[in-house]
Amino acid sequence: MAITKYIVDKYEGTIEVNSELNVGTEFHIIFDFERGDSPAEEMVLPHWDILVVDDDEELCHSAADSLTEIGVHAEWALDGKTAVEMVEKRHNQHKDYYVVLLDCRMPGMDGIETAREMRRRIGADVPILLMSAYDWGDVENEAKAAGITGFISKPLFKSTLYHCLSAFNEPDMEKTELPAEPQMDFTGRRLLVAEDNELNWEIASELLSAVGFTLDWAENGKICVEKYQVAEPGYYDAILMDLRMPEMNGLEAARTIRAMSREDASRIPIIAMTADAFSDDIKACLDSGMNGHVAKPLNMPELLRLLQKYCS
Repeated sequence: MAITKYIVDKYEGTIEVNSELNVGTEFHIIFDFERGDSPAEEMVLPHWDILVVDDDEELCHSAADSLTEIGVHAEWALDGKTAVEMVEKRHNQHKDYYVVLLDCRMPGMDGIETAREMRRRIGADVPILLMSAYDWGDVENEAKAAGITGFISKPLFKSTLYHCLSAFNEPDMEKTELPAEPQMDFTGRRLLVAEDNELNWEIASELLSAVGFTLDWAENGKICVEKYQVAEPGYYDAILMDLRMPEMNGLEAARTIRAMSREDASRIPIIAMTADAFSDDIKACLDSGMNGHVAKPLNMPELLRLLQKYCS
């Protein structure tokens, strides 16, 4: 009911309850929505192999059916131990799952423990999305530390799956070719990277250093603001900003930087680097003063295109 009330309040709706002892309860919820003018989007993804992990077998079947309808091949497991074995087997065969959808609350081995063991056995390449019907704020820090890439809300409607997974639909491009292109040489350029997850920072540092960038790390939004504030104007060519961070989130940090009186505060490129990839998330980034948005795990071709646009 707390989740329902939050949604109703957020969208300025109303909720009424009629209840009678020994008879039952009826809930009536009313929202006002604008009619959409755009044609329905064709929801089709590449023929990826995806693993769904949930102790609810009915949910696994339902999610697999929905994924099949949007072009994805889905396998499923009912517990963490089995899922770890399936992921490791595919990894050893050099046929990793493209994405793993992992329930947060499972008996025995829960989602975070399962993710931690997957990362120990196969490394950080495969995106792992934590599924939950609850607010993940309570587990977010622990989840990120365990190697969780992002979050996806239950119930798993087909549209929910499509829009969340679309963020991982990278162009079919060899990443090793990027640094060889002359226009992708960023030698002498300096980035400030706000990222609270050390593993994500190490990945970003390795990938972006390979194309010439020098990077400085800010472990949260507050530190990012402080490092930018003490740097000389023009010292940083751009800021990469995670959204979900302790102390100060990415949206607050971007607004704080834009409000500074220093000469470069209004024009330094700020690019969101986050697993939050829905249209509302992108709009929130732009409204906070950011220039662009790139999804995690890092879509390097897209990120480099943005950096080339703003740092050339």
